Amino acid sequence: MSNDRQPLASVLAPIIARWRGDSTALVQILREVQEVLDWISPAAIDTLAQALQLPRSKIEGVAGFYSFFYTRPMGRYRVLFADNIIERMQGSAALMARMCEALWVEPGKVSEDGLVSVGTTSCIGMSDQGPALLVNNIVVPALNEARIDQLCELIRGVVPLADWPAELFAVEDNIRQRGILLDSSLAPGDALRAARARAGHDGLEASNTRSWREGLPSGLLGPASVIDEVRRAGLRGRGGAGFATALKWDACRNAPVAAGKERIIVCNADEGEPGTFKDRVLLTGYADLVFEGMTVAAYAVGATRGFLYLRGEYRYLLAPLQAVLERRREAGVLGRSILGIPGADFDIEIHLGAGAYVCGEESALIESLEGKRGTPRNRPPFPVTNGYLDQPTVVDNVETFACAALIALNGGEWFAGFGTEKSSGTKLLSVSGDVARPGIYEFPFGVSIGEVLAASGAVGTQAVQVGGPSGTCVNVAEFGCRIAFEDVPSAGAFMVFDATRDMFEVARNFTHFFAHESCGFCTPCRVGTSLLRNLMDKLANGHGSPYDFAEIEKMNHILQQMSHCGLGHSACNPVLDTIARFRPAYERRLSNIAFEPAFDLDRALAPARQMTGRDDEGAHLPRHHEEQA
Repeated sequence: MSNDRQPLASVLAPIIARWRGDSTALVQILREVQEVLDWISPAAIDTLAQALQLPRSKIEGVAGFYSFFYTRPMGRYRVLFADNIIERMQGSAALMARMCEALWVEPGKVSEDGLVSVGTTSCIGMSDQGPALLVNNIVVPALNEARIDQLCELIRGVVPLADWPAELFAVEDNIRQRGILLDSSLAPGDALRAARARAGHDGLEASNTRSWREGLPSGLLGPASVIDEVRRAGLRGRGGAGFATALKWDACRNAPVAAGKERIIVCNADEGEPGTFKDRVLLTGYADLVFEGMTVAAYAVGATRGFLYLRGEYRYLLAPLQAVLERRREAGVLGRSILGIPGADFDIEIHLGAGAYVCGEESALIESLEGKRGTPRNRPPFPVTNGYLDQPTVVDNVETFACAALIALNGGEWFAGFGTEKSSGTKLLSVSGDVARPGIYEFPFGVSIGEVLAASGAVGTQAVQVGGPSGTCVNVAEFGCRIAFEDVPSAGAFMVFDATRDMFEVARNFTHFFAHESCGFCTPCRVGTSLLRNLMDKLANGHGSPYDFAEIEKMNHILQQMSHCGLGHSACNPVLDTIARFRPAYERRLSNIAFEPAFDLDRALAPARQMTGRDDEGAHLPRHHEEQA
């Protein structure tokens, strides 16, 4: 909410003070500035540059990188419709058009009175209850025509967001099937106490601060035993890569720490993969389990500081999560002298993202935590030795930390008893699309794709996109494949498409997503994802040829070999998968057996025909009418 009556310096001073005048918190400071002023004005940038002792160009560079930051006025109400393929299937485009017509605003622009802007963003983690939108970064799910009309009335009436009906913002968990994670009833501190007992304590108290930061004296078990339990459990990262968790923790534990430095624990809650919303549910109903797992990890590696990096789309969870952290501090299971042990210090701070999919990559996330643009780093060195502010850092997914808490409580062998030999435990799947019961399903690893479809009430399914756009598209012949690291891995997304869906349009939506979300750092990805998007648009516009298939293959080779990070490496996956499995969806768009240029002069003249009110034969190029005939 803007506040033009107070001097700018007095408005910004509390924000700067709240973040200790720390330039590494620049992303958080910019977020709060925008929440107060509605945008990040040149005067605000000047004030921040002086207060934080940063070059103005750096602040502008950071503000310009994140899609949720605005360096020009975008209205008091900034509405962004989720534009992923699932919500398009749910009718988001028609609802957005209805709002734009009611508010007299063009898509992507600000209304003439400066009150409201309406645009699109990528998936906002609400595919199980879409269509959904963000208004000033707060989620409004379960949209329909009546709800759109209600939103328009509130905006036209300039009703403050805080006074909008609470039911507009109600988000459901939609938990459909529970397992060891979603059935857990762990009380705060249970896993920590179990870890102490398993590590051979109460020798912990005797060793005082060394037990937490440096390990126990020779002859006593200590944090290494916790890592051993995680190793016995076979826990692998749930964020998609599947890296062995114990190996990561052990490397961080053994990494040297320079004087005045510390080890860091980071929970990656930036689940930006379209069709994924499992972390949202864990953070809503199981936050204690996640924070407990982070604290167990801190004990295991000797960390004293932690961060939860929460995606900007989940801004509505910030206050509830901060309340959970405060309750944990009051209960003595977070903060100083955890469980009454002198020197057992570990606390967690929440940082919000600001609309950058690439920050789901761990090194880009760390850059963002440091107040920078979210550009992935070159590796090595890896975060476990040189992470946040060049300190040893563990970055793990929300679900990974929740699993770690259960392992600390019940032991590694118990956890390894679920799943498969190479994929232990269970997996949370975010099921959306053409199913009767969208929501969260927890299955032991090894469940077949067909079993998930049956549980969710899918009928007539022709394809499933497993793991989001960067994952794998499977067809009916592959529904016997299993969700497991050794078969079909998944970070959690499970998008279902029945026989009425055009798989070309599904893949095309994904190419637009990758082109929009490329961070722009490396040329192969910045240019390659745009060219790939343009090739798909060319096919969609009726100018395709077999030549374009060859160009897509060439683009894939360039992106795979030369891109800086995984975004570019996986950008062609949905196109190649759908060409291989659903080739007729592409072939019916071919207009020439040799080559067809993408530029269509007659199409380019359409705005001129609209302005002159002409659409007769003489207003079109001859070839256009030959094709129509």
